[in-house]
Amino acid sequence: MTATVATDPADLGVLEAGALLRSRALSAVELLEACQARIAALNGGEPSFDGAPGAINAWARLYPELALELARAADERLAADPEGASPLCGIPLALKDLFAVAGLPLTASSRVLDGNVAEEDSAAWLRLRERGMVLLGHTHTHEFAAGGTCDQVGNPWAVDRSAGGSSGGSAAALAAGMAPAAVGTDTAGSVRIPAALTGVSSIKATHGRVPDAGCIPLAPSLDHVGPMARTVADCVPLMVALATEPGADPDPAMASLPVAARPGPRPLEGLRIAITDRPDSVETEADVLDRVEEARRACERLGAEIVELPAAPGIATEDSITILFHDVWPYHSGLVDRTDRYRASIREFVDVARRVYDPVAHAAAQERRGQVTEGWRAWFAEHRIDALLEPTVPMTAQVRGDGYDPGHLGGEGDPLIAFTATWNFTRFPVVTLSAGLGPRTGLPVGVSLIGVPDAEPQLAQIAIDLQERELPSPRPPA
Repeated sequence: MTATVATDPADLGVLEAGALLRSRALSAVELLEACQARIAALNGGEPSFDGAPGAINAWARLYPELALELARAADERLAADPEGASPLCGIPLALKDLFAVAGLPLTASSRVLDGNVAEEDSAAWLRLRERGMVLLGHTHTHEFAAGGTCDQVGNPWAVDRSAGGSSGGSAAALAAGMAPAAVGTDTAGSVRIPAALTGVSSIKATHGRVPDAGCIPLAPSLDHVGPMARTVADCVPLMVALATEPGADPDPAMASLPVAARPGPRPLEGLRIAITDRPDSVETEADVLDRVEEARRACERLGAEIVELPAAPGIATEDSITILFHDVWPYHSGLVDRTDRYRASIREFVDVARRVYDPVAHAAAQERRGQVTEGWRAWFAEHRIDALLEPTVPMTAQVRGDGYDPGHLGGEGDPLIAFTATWNFTRFPVVTLSAGLGPRTGLPVGVSLIGVPDAEPQLAQIAIDLQERELPSPRPPA
């Protein structure tokens, strides 16, 4: 390289790194080596199944030989056609241990799948690989994505705290600067919860926008594949790539996703952003309430009209249980000969799925789910709401360690999903960003912007305006 990069390349975001790669001021191999050095310095040793108490342990497995091969190939593409290369070409990637990569292990961070090797690429990895991304490794998930704590992973802000789940390894890798980009899944909040608890960003797009082929499922009618990065703007090129076949033009919603804040002092002028009474029914930490109030004021300073409204009805508890656990059982029914290998809480989770499975009850619950969804669509339309602003999680990161113990059953009643799960049942898009650090705990607090299907461009634009003007993404202390 003829130019120099003023900062450690591991600290670069997706857009900044991509620009340097295309200008040839930085090579993909150099960027890879910087991320690998950060992993060696901060991960807390080699990847492990359980994770040591003092380790971040974001990774289930690392693939240094493959990563180097992909980085060299990216450099060749960038040298041959820098302007024609994807904005993701040469960008290192953390991939949740649910996404198949042909020829590599795929275990869902579970001993149940010890020895399992993927035969084909998942749709998500295929699309990102074709754009020239560099796979660093698979990151830990809460076992089979069936929970919100991912206790084998430490939060970079305080390693005794959970990074959240189920995409906890991906979030921890991002927050620690081990990778600039990650992909997770979200069934009841699993890209949004860890993003909120570690101070990074995520997009849960409209359900079905990103194919889930080749991804180990949790509950298919609720599962979403979503990008994660340190800023919403950095999530955007990942979102476009995940939603678009290689060589095809992105659909209108993806083509209009923004990557920069709008000019002028009041870019949210003319927008109506709602605050509902949903937090009133959930025990919410003072730090979370404080930072959500600051996010509200930030929206007002940027010109938005804030309206306070009663929420539309949500899904009934019984229906949420029926839908989630009915959806879980078909995949896990094929693993009944290995139930002794599940962690305790996951074994209980799967046993509930076996007992709840009932096609007749499931069909009726899905019909009522549709009614709830239409109720929320009508609510947005009646009140002319452009986005709903609310806490992502009602607490900051909690002490890690007991999420796999007996009795810690994920799903309905878990406070981590008190706000997030509604938007999986409605299938509405959500953008999550940090609202800063709680003044009492010093830990990240996340907020979410919710809209109707296909509202991703507007939600992303509001979030980018907020991040670049009022709510910059925090970084853990060195």
